[in-house]
Amino acid sequence: MDVEKFKMGWLVVAFDLPVLTPKQRKEATGFRKFLLDDGFQMIQFSLYVRPCVSFARQQTHLERVKQGIPPEGKVRAFYVTRAQWERAYVIYGSPAQEVPPEDMPEQIQLW
Repeated sequence: MDVEKFKMGWLVVAFDLPVLTPKQRKEATGFRKFLLDDGFQMIQFSLYVRPCVSFARQQTHLERVKQGIPPEGKVRAFYVTRAQWERAYVIYGSPAQEVPPEDMPEQIQLW
């Protein structure tokens, strides 16, 4: 068994943000930009992931997410190990075409 797959993982952030008013749209855009600036990658419009090398690193970024949530936002965050991430199914289009999930960034693999 490759134990390295269980040390590193991905912090997943999924959210619903209201966008009915100009202020809400600005806050939602600001939150998305905040996530990108903190090293998250957009997987889908309201689903962002960030590679983390340890539980402590995950906690650091989770605290940042908590501080950046807009007042009316609903956010769900969870941690997925590298092994779990690599078993994900990523399916595009019709007819369905399966592609592999994103790899850990090379810099993080050095840990």
